Amino acid sequence: MTLDESKLNELLGRFVVDTGAAFHAMSAVIGDRLGLYRALHTVMPATPGEVAEAAGVGERYVREWLSGQAAGGYLEYDPDSGRFSLTAEQAFALAEPDGMQIAAAFHIPIGAARNIDRITEAVRTGTGFGWHEHDPELFEGTERFFRPGYVANLASSWIPALDGVQEKLRAGGTVADVGCGHGASTLLLGESYPRSRITGFDYHRPSIEQARKRATDAGLAARVSFEVAAAADFPGTGYDLVAVFDALHDMPDPVGGARHIRQALAPDGTFLLVEPYAEDRLADNLNPVGRLYYGASTVICVAHSMTEPPATALGAQAGEARLTEVLREAGFTRVRRAAATPFNLILEARP
Repeated sequence: MTLDESKLNELLGRFVVDTGAAFHAMSAVIGDRLGLYRALHTVMPATPGEVAEAAGVGERYVREWLSGQAAGGYLEYDPDSGRFSLTAEQAFALAEPDGMQIAAAFHIPIGAARNIDRITEAVRTGTGFGWHEHDPELFEGTERFFRPGYVANLASSWIPALDGVQEKLRAGGTVADVGCGHGASTLLLGESYPRSRITGFDYHRPSIEQARKRATDAGLAARVSFEVAAAADFPGTGYDLVAVFDALHDMPDPVGGARHIRQALAPDGTFLLVEPYAEDRLADNLNPVGRLYYGASTVICVAHSMTEPPATALGAQAGEARLTEVLREAGFTRVRRAAATPFNLILEARP
C-alpha cells in the first residue's frame, strides 16, 4: 500500500486537534468547577497570580491552565503585558452567570468516560447501558448543555410556532414534559405560562428529586410538579400539550412512548417533539455538529435504547423523515417541522 504523505499528515493533524480537545475537556471541567473563568472575568486583564488569588487556587496550576485555554482560543493572552482576558463573546459563552456556560458541556464526555469499560463491553456484546447507570456528572452536563437553547427559544419561538398552543397556555392549559430530567424545560414552561399546570415525568428517580428541589427553590412548586414515570405509562389524559425534549431518540421503544403520548392528549392537543438537529442523509451530517451528536449517541443514546426490547436505537441523528415515520406509526396523522436551530429540530404532531 502506497501512502500519500500529505493525506497522512492531514489525518495526524486532526489527531493532534482531537487529542488536545480531550485534554481540553478535562481542563474546561476544572475551570468550571473551580470558577476560573468567572475569576478571570472579575479581575481581567490579569496575571496568573491574580486569577489564582481571586479563585482561591494554586497559582502554578492556573498559569498552565490559562496558557492551555489561550492556546485553544477560549481566552486571550497579551504577550506584552503577560496578562490574560476574555473577549465579550468569550465571557458570555464561558463566564457570565446568565450566559451560555459552554464549559458545562464538557461534563458530558467526562461523566461518560467514567464507565468506559462497561460501555465498551456493551458495544462488544451488542447489549445496552442505561441512562441511570451513568455518573451524575453526565446528568448535570446534559442539562447545562441543552438549557441555554431552551432559554433562548422555547417561549420566544418554539411554542409560538405551534398552532394555537401559546394561546392555550396563556389562558391556562395542562402540560406534560416527558423525560424531563432535572426539569430545566419544565420550569421554563412554568415560568413562561403562570396560568398553566405543568408536570414533568422521568423514569429516573434521582433526577425527579433534583427537579422537585429546583421547583421549590424557584418558587414554582405550587404549579409545577414532578413525578417518576416513563413515557409509556405516565398518568393523566386530556393534556393540551405533551413535550419531549431531546429524549425520544434515547427510548428503547419510541413508537410505544409516542403512542401513549397520543392517547394522553386532548382531542385537539399537541405533541411538541424537540430532537437534536440532523439531516436525513448521513452524508449531510458529516460536520462538527454531526460529529458531536454521533459521538454522544454511541455511548449514551444508542446504549440506553439497547437496554430493553424492541431496542429501536434511533440515535441522536435520526432526522426529520425517520422521526416522522415513528410519529405516524404511533398514530399521529399530522406532523410538520415547526422550527429549527443549529442544534435542535422541532416537530409538531397532532392526533
